[in-house]
Amino acid sequence: QVQLVESGGGLVQAGGSLRLSCAASGLTFSSYTMGWFRQAPGKEREFVARINWSGGSTYYADSVKGRFTISRVNAKNTVNLQMNSLKPEDTAVYYCAASRYYYVSQPSRGFDSWGQGTQVTVST
Repeated sequence: QVQLVESGGGLVQAGGSLRLSCAASGLTFSSYTMGWFRQAPGKEREFVARINWSGGSTYYADSVKGRFTISRVNAKNTVNLQMNSLKPEDTAVYYCAASRYYYVSQPSRGFDSWGQGTQVTVST
């Protein structure tokens, strides 16, 4: 059974930084595409970033490009999201997700395992 556990969320002022981590178990981590999604109050869940099995390919939503960086350490079964220059509109619950597949032209597709989420709140 795949388990994904996020950590690192919290309250930060606009312009600040946070680093989210996701610890994965119950899967052959180095074979999985990993991603981060977020859901703000009253809104649908949206794609944030994705990283392929080796870490050699990443993709970001336009809203976070240049500010967020996704990375992974296969030896530790972890995926991270470094978030810089945070804005109030980044406030959301952030979810780690895993996919056995990699869709080149559909970066948000195929994620079928999810963590419980971690709250990120950015104040003005």
